[in-house]
Amino acid sequence: MQDEQAAWREQQRRAVAVRAAALEADRSAEARQAAALLDDFVRRAAEAGLAPHTLAARSLDGRSTYRTHIRGWYLKFDRSVAVGDDGEYYVLTVTPSLRARFTGADLSPSMPRLIVGAGGRDGDSIPLATLLEKRLTAGDVWP
Repeated sequence: MQDEQAAWREQQRRAVAVRAAALEADRSAEARQAAALLDDFVRRAAEAGLAPHTLAARSLDGRSTYRTHIRGWYLKFDRSVAVGDDGEYYVLTVTPSLRARFTGADLSPSMPRLIVGAGGRDGDSIPLATLLEKRLTAGDVWP
């Protein structure tokens, strides 16, 4: 009986590991496709003369805004995500910090997704390609 249980647990552990590896491979493939879209956006923005701006990030509670050292373009009107002039994808939310108030917030690039806001509230998700196209079409007129 214990041998059967141990074998079953081992089989389940392997199944979970296989599923996790498959999900990671899918996520990596999605990130590569999204990165290609971001690189294309940066190239097209430069061709269109769309100047990048210094980005700002909001604290997790939404009460404070911090300047950053990243230049780029906001993708959503609420300024929650952006693409840097380096072609990286940034989620513009940081933990509150007194130091960041004076020196600016440090941002790390996030892994881009093909659907921005996937898994969030209803109506908050939008294809990355659509966001990028809307941003290019808007030109310098962006809130």
